[in-house]
Amino acid sequence: MKRLLSVVTLALVAAMFAFAQFGCAGPQPTTSTNVNLATPAPTPDKAAIETELTRIEKDWPRVLKDHDAEAIRRVEADDIVEIVPDGSTATKAQDIVDISAGNLTADSWDITETKVTVLDSDAAFVSGRSVIKGGKVKGPGGKTIDISGEYRFIDTFARRDGLWKLVASAAVKIQQPAGTTLSPSPSSSPATKASPAAKASPTAKPSPAMKASPLKAAPVMSPAKTKTPYSVARGFAA
Repeated sequence: MKRLLSVVTLALVAAMFAFAQFGCAGPQPTTSTNVNLATPAPTPDKAAIETELTRIEKDWPRVLKDHDAEAIRRVEADDIVEIVPDGSTATKAQDIVDISAGNLTADSWDITETKVTVLDSDAAFVSGRSVIKGGKVKGPGGKTIDISGEYRFIDTFARRDGLWKLVASAAVKIQQPAGTTLSPSPSSSPATKASPAAKASPTAKPSPAMKASPLKAAPVMSPAKTKTPYSVARGFAA
């Protein structure tokens, strides 16, 4: 009987020990093999982006000719940062007014050497050259300014709500367009030779001293006092 009680006691102790080790422990976390990895950004379709942005740039001469202000509203962002060649800035609202009123005109406006640089699926910039002939812009005071010449430009685009928007633009005038050369500086005239030193004329002999006249000289009269221009201006006598 005692032996049976000892066996039961040992069994209870073992059960209690096992419960203490495992029974009170919370459920063990399971290691998931499905790790949530960041979805890689889609590869931009560079060819499609280049085609679309080049089309927008090449359409500018038509927009200018047709006074298509709607194209300005569609392409330019409301918060566009625009720097014009004289260093001043412009706004979308001003561009719409100028295009609508025909304040900006040109006999021809060619866009050449365009290069599209794609940054990602929603950002890119375009650089190129503008060749303007017979270009005129009318200022606020009605004064017409000739803007003919060649310019380098860079336009930055961002895709917003599925549409490409011009968010920044800057242009500078090319001071020496391709095919022109600076006029050569006039050559300096040859240095003139120094003329030979002229021979010194012979020294004239001094004339004999004249004897003093016995007549007395008339007394010297003191000159009358006059006013200098400064003293006249100030009201003082000299």
